[in-house]
Amino acid sequence: MHDPLSLIKQIQALTEHGQHYAHNEFDLSRYKEIESLCFDLIESLYQIQPTRSKTIMSEYDGYKTPKVDIRAVVFNADHAILLVKERIDGLWSLPGGWADIGYTPSEVAVKETQEEAGIEVEAGKLLGILDKKCHDHPKDLFYIYKVFIECHYVGEIESDFLETTDAGFFKQSDLPPLSTPRNTEAQLNWLFSYHAGESAFPLVD
Repeated sequence: MHDPLSLIKQIQALTEHGQHYAHNEFDLSRYKEIESLCFDLIESLYQIQPTRSKTIMSEYDGYKTPKVDIRAVVFNADHAILLVKERIDGLWSLPGGWADIGYTPSEVAVKETQEEAGIEVEAGKLLGILDKKCHDHPKDLFYIYKVFIECHYVGEIESDFLETTDAGFFKQSDLPPLSTPRNTEAQLNWLFSYHAGESAFPLVD
């Protein structure tokens, strides 16, 4: 059975495509009406503040595409993984965030690790590109691809820690409470399996 939020998001994306390619005012108005109903459904079903769903989901610049979340995967010499404590929920995640225009995926992974953990790294290989809907994350208004990039520790640097409050390396047997909108325990476990040479990468979907 399809998840209602996923279906609504697909319909809303189609309405944006339709608005971009509509050839007459009649079609355009119908697409806008359907899109408005999508927002009403989301706000009603998920108790989201009115107008917030529209602000988050609308692009109005043509063909709607998934957002990209990039995460840096850093292990130390003790085979522990780097995690940062998110200011927004007080839970832990791999350093990273939305892809920035003007930066390559590797540059985003390096930049986010510096800003969130105060650690300088060099980007290595691509470990995986995952569709968030295929994993045990909480539901999200965005449709998201998650990109995991292996990074190698270089040294410590100063950081403003604007989005995080702490950083540290953790063993697989001693993981802290995770920020599941950003990463799941299963995802960290497959990263540990990669690090141990037990799994082939990259992983897709």
